[in-house]
Amino acid sequence: MIWEDECYLLSKRKFRENASIINIFTKKRGKIDGIVYGGTSRKVRNYLQISNKLFVSHTSKNENKIGYFKTELIKPISPLYFNDKERTSALISVCSLLNLLLPNSQPNERIYDSFENLVNSINLNNWFYLYVFFELKLIKELGYDTNLNKYISKNLENKELIKTNIDGNHYEVPNYLIKKKIPENFTNYLMKKSLYFTRQVMQNKFFIPNNILFPKSRIILENYFNEV
Repeated sequence: MIWEDECYLLSKRKFRENASIINIFTKKRGKIDGIVYGGTSRKVRNYLQISNKLFVSHTSKNENKIGYFKTELIKPISPLYFNDKERTSALISVCSLLNLLLPNSQPNERIYDSFENLVNSINLNNWFYLYVFFELKLIKELGYDTNLNKYISKNLENKELIKTNIDGNHYEVPNYLIKKKIPENFTNYLMKKSLYFTRQVMQNKFFIPNNILFPKSRIILENYFNEV
């Protein structure tokens, strides 16, 4: 089985002495893992960085067994933010979520396009809100609708947080997520509440029922917005 595609690197781990196993996210084939021979060499490992955009050539003798990748760098992403701990943490976090929650070999172009848009927008000043909106979209695409639209018609203009019950779970939802409008003034408190809400939903609906550990990178990102 032979194919070529563009992708984003979600994870990597060492495999034997001179190889790596990488997990990638492609638009046409979804999440795929494969072996990269020479993946531990200095030349290759320098661009096999989480969130980087790659071009891969895939070969395998059997579609039910792990295949092999030849890789080329298309666009470096993570090196652009080595000195920005919040943005770096966000990139690692979102890649970890996709790696843990997406099924193998099942394409989802809507998630791919939304992820690519987030990666390309991480340099903007309001990137943190775009990140939260991506998590909400991911939750919906994975099959769970928080149904925040039912609150739109209510008079919520003066409320920053809305207390609600969704499927028996109590949440505090930031108002701007309901109105789908990025607030003018950023506060660590509001961002912390936003990330806490989406984390609760993901844990309750995906991670806990499937006995999957919630990624530490996502918790680290949330902790960056603790109030000082």
